[in-house]
Amino acid sequence: DVQLVESGGGSVQAGGSLRLSCAASGYSVNNCMSWFRQAPGKEREEVAAFFSDGRPTYVDSMEGRFTISKDNAKNTLYLQMYSLKPEDTAMYYCAADCFISGEGDYEYKYWGQGTQVTVS
Repeated sequence: DVQLVESGGGSVQAGGSLRLSCAASGYSVNNCMSWFRQAPGKEREEVAAFFSDGRPTYVDSMEGRFTISKDNAKNTLYLQMYSLKPEDTAMYYCAADCFISGEGDYEYKYWGQGTQVTVS
């Protein structure tokens, strides 16, 4: 079975940085993967992803602060976050195995349990 395990979250002051990790098993990170987040009272949003061809994408407001990367040897996905802001506070989720829904949006078959990021 595919399992995704996030780690690296924590509490930091505004302007700080964190690196989140997503260790995958039963699935190669050399395929489409993504980071999502969900803040209290907010809808889940995608923050960064790899297309199936390996190209990284970002939400415009996060480009330059967040960097998505992966280590194929470790089969691990990362999200490096710099200059964190209080509005970045959320539960961050790793997702894998993308497909296009009937509405034309990318969706993901597998999800991790999440890691909490709190910025004060």
